[in-house]
Amino acid sequence: MWLLYGGTFDPVHNGHLAIARCAAAELQVPVHLMPAADPPHRAPPGANAAQRARMLELAVAGEAMLQVDTRELQRAVRQPGVPSWTVDTLREIRAQIGPQRPLAMLMGADSLLGLPSWHEWEHLLDLAHIVVAERPGSGLDGPLPEALALRLQGAWAQSVHTLADAPAGRVWRLRQPLHAESATALRALIANGGQWRDLLPSAVAEYILAQGLYGSAAAV
Repeated sequence: MWLLYGGTFDPVHNGHLAIARCAAAELQVPVHLMPAADPPHRAPPGANAAQRARMLELAVAGEAMLQVDTRELQRAVRQPGVPSWTVDTLREIRAQIGPQRPLAMLMGADSLLGLPSWHEWEHLLDLAHIVVAERPGSGLDGPLPEALALRLQGAWAQSVHTLADAPAGRVWRLRQPLHAESATALRALIANGGQWRDLLPSAVAEYILAQGLYGSAAAV
């Protein structure tokens, strides 16, 4: 199985890494962490693409089951101004690994609930499984948006092992440790001089300070 975990990672923090490690252990495959290139559905990131990729490399150094994949950033260089759509990334990976190998996309529950706002979202399950990392109160046990509920009808997997039986089309709920970190709150902590360094790997914290990211220079 090929397992993708995309995101802005602005910056990567301990919550991101906990989800990735949990998924790697549950599915017994490496997780490819893929920094997004200026996602069309959110505000521009606080660090540039090269900086976000470097923070990811520092965060996963020495962890064989966590790997960094910069294909979206490379595509943005080749095709400047073209939006970075997840569906295009999945098509590129599918072309690389072939039609039969299982491909899965790891995301948080909030991302799953917002899926109907994504470009060509109805086709995502045609290309890959979805592994949704949920935490208590994530909202998946309540009513889903109607269009999403219809698309996911019959797709929920009862066992993680069923994801290996088909190349795409299933949704698996990954129970993972509760972490309170969010990149938005972390950026605010850094800018305001709060206690933030323990919320991310020490090498990433040092890089943020060295680069003066997120207003950190004022906090030193």
